[in-house]
Amino acid sequence: MSTSQKDILFNILRRLPHKYKIVIAGNHELSFDEKFTKLTSPSSFKSIPTLGYSRNELREAVVAKNIRDKLKNCIYLEDKGIELFGLKIYGSPWQPEFHKWAFNLSRGEEILQKWDLIPENIDILVTHTPPVGHGDACCTGVRAGCVELLTTVQNRVKPKYHVFGHIHEGYGITTDGTVIYVNASTCNINYNPVNPPIAFDISLPPGCVKEVSDYNQL
Repeated sequence: MSTSQKDILFNILRRLPHKYKIVIAGNHELSFDEKFTKLTSPSSFKSIPTLGYSRNELREAVVAKNIRDKLKNCIYLEDKGIELFGLKIYGSPWQPEFHKWAFNLSRGEEILQKWDLIPENIDILVTHTPPVGHGDACCTGVRAGCVELLTTVQNRVKPKYHVFGHIHEGYGITTDGTVIYVNASTCNINYNPVNPPIAFDISLPPGCVKEVSDYNQL
């Protein structure tokens, strides 16, 4: 995504009226991934799939400086957590290797090291990648989700909600009977923003309350 496109999205995000806006990156946020930008040379652009963008747009995104500083009035989580109204929320941008873009890691031990950072007793887990089997079916029939993430979510972390995107065709909600999985991709496979936002309610822990002014802003 080019710098000009990101400026538009940053302005939209800034204008949203919600009191708390939690943001994570993903494979399109090339300039957010320092590992990607350090390893990507001008000659290597020829080997990177464009996914609908021009080579110049990709180059512009990679060389952009201090792009995270443009995130205003929101909470950016990268392998970090935050607690709001007693609810514990954790965010992570990684996914199994996918088209050589940002925040890619090899399946197996390398990506599991990132999932091992997720603490237990999380109420809402936000990742870019889906876990395997939930909202991860590509139009080719391949499931692109992460098996290590599914194991982490079901066996150790056990959040109430797991929210993600990445695989646009997987938009929607599923459950394994314990965790509710939400693929909240706004865009369809053609990058058209046609999917409506998915809203859900979650009970606050005992003793935690919201002010009246918070109800229309969270």
